[in-house]
Amino acid sequence: RVLVMSATLDGDAVARFIDAPVVRATGRMYPVETRYLGSPEPHRLIPETVAAVRRALREEQGSILVFLPGVGEIRRAARALEDGGLPDDTALYPLYGDLPCAAQDAAIAPALAGQRKVVLATAIAETSLTIDGVRVVIDAGRMRRPVFDPASGMTRLETVRVSTAAAEQRRGRAGRLEPGVCYRLWSEAEDGGLLAATPPEIENADLARLALELAVWGTPDPSVLKWLNPPPAGAYGQAQSLLRQLGAVDEQGRVMPHGRSIAAMPTHPRLAHMIVKAREDGLEREAALIAALLGERDILRTDHEAPDADIRTRLALLQKNHAPGSARIVASARQILRDPHADFGTIETESAGRLLALAYPDRIARRRVGDAARYRLANGRGAALDEADALAREQYLAVANLDGQRREGRIFLAAPINREDIEALYPNLVRSEAVVRWDSRTQSVDARRVVRFEALELQAAPLASPDRTAITAAVLDGIRELGIGALPWDRETAALRARIAFCRHHDSRPDYWPEVSDEALLATLEVWLAPFLGDVTRAAEFNRVDLKSALLARLDWDRQQALDKLAPSHLGVPSGSRIRLDYGDGKGPPVLAVRLQEMFGARETPKVMDGRVAVLLHLLSPAHRPVQVTQDLPTFWQTGYPQVKAELKGRYPKHYWPNDPLEAEPTARVRPRTVKR
Repeated sequence: RVLVMSATLDGDAVARFIDAPVVRATGRMYPVETRYLGSPEPHRLIPETVAAVRRALREEQGSILVFLPGVGEIRRAARALEDGGLPDDTALYPLYGDLPCAAQDAAIAPALAGQRKVVLATAIAETSLTIDGVRVVIDAGRMRRPVFDPASGMTRLETVRVSTAAAEQRRGRAGRLEPGVCYRLWSEAEDGGLLAATPPEIENADLARLALELAVWGTPDPSVLKWLNPPPAGAYGQAQSLLRQLGAVDEQGRVMPHGRSIAAMPTHPRLAHMIVKAREDGLEREAALIAALLGERDILRTDHEAPDADIRTRLALLQKNHAPGSARIVASARQILRDPHADFGTIETESAGRLLALAYPDRIARRRVGDAARYRLANGRGAALDEADALAREQYLAVANLDGQRREGRIFLAAPINREDIEALYPNLVRSEAVVRWDSRTQSVDARRVVRFEALELQAAPLASPDRTAITAAVLDGIRELGIGALPWDRETAALRARIAFCRHHDSRPDYWPEVSDEALLATLEVWLAPFLGDVTRAAEFNRVDLKSALLARLDWDRQQALDKLAPSHLGVPSGSRIRLDYGDGKGPPVLAVRLQEMFGARETPKVMDGRVAVLLHLLSPAHRPVQVTQDLPTFWQTGYPQVKAELKGRYPKHYWPNDPLEAEPTARVRPRTVKR
């Protein structure tokens, strides 16, 4: 027979899964009145919880059980209650998993005669422990759960809403002995939006142990098994990747002899791998003690932060049996070794870094350049120490414990390691490669021979003869970073680019002409600019690039001839001058800025694009200021010129102002040679 028993499990789902009947035993339950107090803002959770406790002390009799997300909230709430004072008949107790057994016993024991208790608890009090005398529950509505991140291989704690099942279980604690009251720090409307049940652990857990067990069973593919809740593909894939890295399974996921060895040990595959490998160097006792230490709450962490993150400090205290919980940790280490008499008085604490690197190769870390407390992990993530931590001076660390924050985790336990040990432990993961890249700081190409371990750069030296193609690619990266404006654009090259853009915009065959927008030029640097970079390696040398030739190379001979015909750089005017055209952004008509006297005799507006686009004339005064902007020169001569003449003749009497501009001689001088004053 298989009997599945739970107070919070979705029994119907399990019954369907195993095709079994459901037997519900409700037990004796007294009625519990539910009072909704509304949902506080996150920063008000502790003050509102404390206010609810004081309200319950005034309104109700009996002991009070308060559910809070974690130990930090319990400590803050306890301080607030103690600072504000409690009734003389009320005793305050914390209750959480890492609390010493004696303190847990005191929390769950009945209150003394004539007294009542306030117990501040984590979710451990939902089902694991029964507290005598409780008839009031205050539920902050939050719980803390570990969430495994397959991308980083780390677990972070998230504070989330409780589920309906968990909330009902908490509420039921008030009705075990007599009718009770439950205060909820959320609204009745919010109650209907809670998840029906807490997500199963398999959906958020590190699955390395599960993946190893399946490999030992001969079923590395979980899809061939029937699951109530199948393991998530991402987390399971990460677990298999870790096992391959540890040498526990092969590429197909089949168990290796080393995998069977670590599967036989009562600890996480990472730590089991560390212990098995440590035997080869005679460091099995050190590895077992580290594994036992990591299985317990940090022995140096009190109500405040731990004084440092160096695991060697903890090992030294365990050697001398001077740490809280030393006996329990030593007993656990002996159990791992299967040696009840193992002596840890002479262990080599300086080996801690090498041993941790065996267990956590993805958490080997190198200090970031110029920042004493910030590190980069081998998995690519960031991590940081307290700036005052002595370990912050170390170049390399092997990190055992850190939080799983997405951006930069806080390092809680680590040990120093040197580069030579990393290379010796993982010769197959250390690689040497030529790196040629653009250095944004110096705005130049940086070419180095780099030795890497995963995402970490272990050492680097200048590259004697970098590949020219790689240099060119790095320079192009630099141009993309700096923008197309970093190239040596002058009046001529800017005009050439504008003429090409003009033809593309106005030609009936736009694809006949290349795209020369900023985006298009940056996207095609390899095509048009790379052949003209020569030996350029830094931004200061960009002015050596023949940009005009690079742009013209985008046009074959026929297109270059068509460009000069359809969008000439200059136009001849009646005076004989050749005036530069300004094509602007290439979308509008080109501008011809010319002194009015040079256009005498012109009967039509000049045109480009085989006569399809009239230029925009900026007719200038003798002071080179526009007096008329037009694309209709004949109309200007008829209607605009007489007025311009009347206004300017008195101002510029030495200049030529004929009555009939169509018959007058054009001139670039003050007056034509043939006209007398």
